[in-house]
Amino acid sequence: MKVVIQRAKDAKVTVEDNVVGQIDEGVMVLVGITHDDTEKDAEYLAEKVANLRIFEDADGKMNHSLLDLNGQVLSVSQFTLYGDCRKGRRPNYMNAAKPDFANYLYEMFNSKLREKGLQVETGTFGAMMDVQFTNVGPVTLILESK
Repeated sequence: MKVVIQRAKDAKVTVEDNVVGQIDEGVMVLVGITHDDTEKDAEYLAEKVANLRIFEDADGKMNHSLLDLNGQVLSVSQFTLYGDCRKGRRPNYMNAAKPDFANYLYEMFNSKLREKGLQVETGTFGAMMDVQFTNVGPVTLILESK
């Protein structure tokens, strides 16, 4: 399982001109799932996202987590994180999990974040989405469960 976490001042996801998820301060998270991921991968990455210290304290040091700030999460499923671009000019998505399995683990990941008390907004799994956000810093990190 792989996530791209980006510190955000604001973020929203739109499907067919309708806003389906929107946050204020927090993180924009793109979530990719591969075939051999498990529930433990979802739990591990939810724990990392919730507790990663990527927000500044009063001294400007990254010492605060989402939990410390009661931050929000906009979580968007992103199968293209498992696109393999090593050969040819078109990405190969064979490493991305099948939709039913991917959606199951994606929902579990979001549920684990909510269990920690975080507000989690989402896109629509499998839909064509427009995502807008303001990346603060910019701070962008890639986390993998393997």
